[in-house]
Amino acid sequence: MRYVAAYLLAALGGNETPESKDIKKILESVGIEADDACMTKVISELKGKNVNEVIASGYGKLASMPAGGAVAVASSAAAGSGGAAAPAAAAAAEEEEKKDESEASDDDMGFGLFD
Repeated sequence: MRYVAAYLLAALGGNETPESKDIKKILESVGIEADDACMTKVISELKGKNVNEVIASGYGKLASMPAGGAVAVASSAAAGSGGAAAPAAAAAAEEEEKKDESEASDDDMGFGLFD
């Protein structure tokens, strides 16, 4: 993942076709020793592809997964289009508030730990 992240950082920085030296420079800036085989693999897989299109196709694949990642992608996509994610977010916020209220009521029992 670190090689993909470094590739994406280089692409985000304006370099449409990052090379191994670019990825190596990014990794070494945070103290990671770069593996040439991994860098070569990432570069060969992403060569000639638009990074934004690769990310967009990845979102589509995540949405079809039955794991927790699909919920986050589906809710963010629905929220952006004004879909039904708002009630789910409101329910989660209400549950969070209920937890906060119960913790607050425990704090106000009339005595303190060091009284």
